[in-house]
Amino acid sequence: MKRRYLIITLLVFGSVVSKAADSLEVKIGQMILIGLGDFSQTDQSQPIFQELRDGKAGGIILFEKNLSKKNTESELKSVLEYSQSQSPIPLFVGIDEEGGRVTRLKTQYGFPKTVSAEYLGKLDNVDSTKYYALERATLLKDLGFNMNFAPCVDVNVNPNNPVIGKLGRSYSGSEKVVAKHAQIVISSYNSQGVIPVMKHFPGHGSSQNDSHLGVADVSNTWEFRELHPYKALIDSGIVNAVMTAHIVNRSLDAKLLPSTLSNNVVSGLLRGFLGYEGVVVSDDLQMKAIADHYGLKETIRLSLEAGLDILLFANNVPDYQLVSATQIVQIIKEMVQEGVISAERIEESYQRIMKLKQNIGLIE
Repeated sequence: MKRRYLIITLLVFGSVVSKAADSLEVKIGQMILIGLGDFSQTDQSQPIFQELRDGKAGGIILFEKNLSKKNTESELKSVLEYSQSQSPIPLFVGIDEEGGRVTRLKTQYGFPKTVSAEYLGKLDNVDSTKYYALERATLLKDLGFNMNFAPCVDVNVNPNNPVIGKLGRSYSGSEKVVAKHAQIVISSYNSQGVIPVMKHFPGHGSSQNDSHLGVADVSNTWEFRELHPYKALIDSGIVNAVMTAHIVNRSLDAKLLPSTLSNNVVSGLLRGFLGYEGVVVSDDLQMKAIADHYGLKETIRLSLEAGLDILLFANNVPDYQLVSATQIVQIIKEMVQEGVISAERIEESYQRIMKLKQNIGLIE
């Protein structure tokens, strides 16, 4: 679905975004990717839909809990179509579909079986990797998704890693094998107009802890070679989106800020050293590695100071406290008005986001 928008000026939004929203709010809204919450069927009374109408979010993410147990495919399409229809600017519609253990569209709901990155890496057959990537990309596009938080390009430095190695999420302990298969996956998704978001920068493969549950400090385990897949893929010119990790690495940030919140990592290492110019997305900012140590306002401020373009609040972790797009927009707007964050900083991210939406045909 394509719609025409003026990217340089926001005057065109005046007739479609409610009166409460001004151009700054619209730009901020594009930086927010929000989880739908716990519902699985189209319910027009859900607050998220009013937020979409008001331009308070630039994207949504769905999880297994958002799948109806009956007529799953048709209900899912209905939710996604309705969500898109409510937004004045076409949405990023995302999901985690890595394959293997990390899949939302399971066979029990009638979807094709997937295989893990570990399986494909061990098989090391490029045709097999391409087959599974194209199959999933085609399915996601048909359902209404245009963004997938995959591939995982973490190098399997620690096979006992509870959140990467043990879950079969890494293609290999060889950084070159990881890069080879990730390139096939990224190219396959790009060919279908679905944005692949490679993750978790600057590398979660050596961790001994799960950042969903708490701090994952890789200061003594992270290896420089974990940057190789990022360098190779960025240099190839096919990468449009990168997701950050919540890992702590003293050698990369002396303040011990998680990489997601670190200007040294996002703006220095990713954009500066590796020369990446595309969109940077946070991992879920409600994960315990962040939420247990930083308040909401501090998390948002540090994310923006780090250089993130899209802030992900998935409303999905166990015992999560619901965060609304309206809350986030208001916090960021106040920071701009108070001079804590510059309007130019918002504009930078807004332009990257709109360029990406244009690149995949969401807007013209």
